[in-house]
Amino acid sequence: MTTHPCRFCHTAIDVVAQRFADLGSAPPSNAFRLEDDLATPEVRVPLRTVVCPTCRLVQVVEAPSHDALFTADYVYHSSVAASWLAHARQYVATTVERLGLTTQSLVVEVASNDGYLLQYVRERGIRCLGIEPTASTAQVARARGVETVELFLGRETAAAVVSTCGPADLVVANNVLAHVPDLRDFVAGIATLTAPHGTITFEFPHLLRLVAESQFDTIYHEHFSYLSLHVVEQVLASAGLMVWDVEQLATHGGSLRVWAQHATCDRASTPRLEALRDMERDAGVAHDAFYRTLQPQAERIRDEALAFLRECRANGKRVVGYGAAAKGNTFLNFAAIGRELLPWVADASPHKQGRFLPGSGIPVVPPERLLAERPDYVLLLPWNLADEFTKSLAYVRDWGGQFVTAIPELRIR
Repeated sequence: MTTHPCRFCHTAIDVVAQRFADLGSAPPSNAFRLEDDLATPEVRVPLRTVVCPTCRLVQVVEAPSHDALFTADYVYHSSVAASWLAHARQYVATTVERLGLTTQSLVVEVASNDGYLLQYVRERGIRCLGIEPTASTAQVARARGVETVELFLGRETAAAVVSTCGPADLVVANNVLAHVPDLRDFVAGIATLTAPHGTITFEFPHLLRLVAESQFDTIYHEHFSYLSLHVVEQVLASAGLMVWDVEQLATHGGSLRVWAQHATCDRASTPRLEALRDMERDAGVAHDAFYRTLQPQAERIRDEALAFLRECRANGKRVVGYGAAAKGNTFLNFAAIGRELLPWVADASPHKQGRFLPGSGIPVVPPERLLAERPDYVLLLPWNLADEFTKSLAYVRDWGGQFVTAIPELRIR
């Protein structure tokens, strides 16, 4: 029996009996390649996930090191997506009002990327600090005027930040909890950063939506964990933190925003927190059967997409991709889709253009290529942004082009 120690509770997990999804092998999903790299072999790592039978944390079994995943030239920049900027702006507006933050407050964002959110905090004259381990995005944040330190957060590094800046009235942790290999040390760092009566908000894709909508492509090596409220409450409790409110969000295909505090604080839990606990219980997150439905759905989606692309090629129809997202790389590698079926992928990010997708080797080009070549179909790899893309790329319809998404089922738009 092959076992894997749970990243949170250290239970020995049987990787066969407790399988969640096995997506073959792939390079890290954000390890984009330059042309000079193409002659050298890529490092491919098994992309297997399991569920802990004790705490119910879903997690990858094998993963490259954290430093190998989040390199100095990391290509994901949050500010590229207009919808995400709007989300951040609205969060800042409502949270400043809800918590009564003032110019005397301190807001710290962990995994602050290119300053996409803290720029709006700074605009309000509120003191802020970004914590971001990747040099490429931290540099862009500083150019925006957002003070940023480059480090991975843990108990010790958090203590060093507090000794310099003081504790934070608000700690923001958007889409980072899933990215840390040592959950206990990370949340201990969050607790250290937070003032005694401060607030922490976490946002992360919700495991219930992942399963219900067959979102297997959100599985990749950067995501060490796949989270339910049930699990997150246990993780936060290990650092003396507790959840007092939760929101369901549309971002990333369905996310939660969890509001947390030190357990010594006196905010009462909200009715929507109790309602979400009930929802997860009714869905069966405490039972094995809940975790056994994703694999066959992933295989169905793969087969549908391959059949569509092969039929298009046989009929002389040209299909290209849009959105060089990490989730798209998981999908393309699992389905073994290469240049013969998808000759290129367009993306608005200049940090990705001129590079090649990891695994598939498909080139990334500017969006203007769509106008030049007028494809019959545009496969939207970040399906969660389909509404945004179909509006911004509406000119594709001028020549009769159509948009396609593959998840949760093949859909021509």
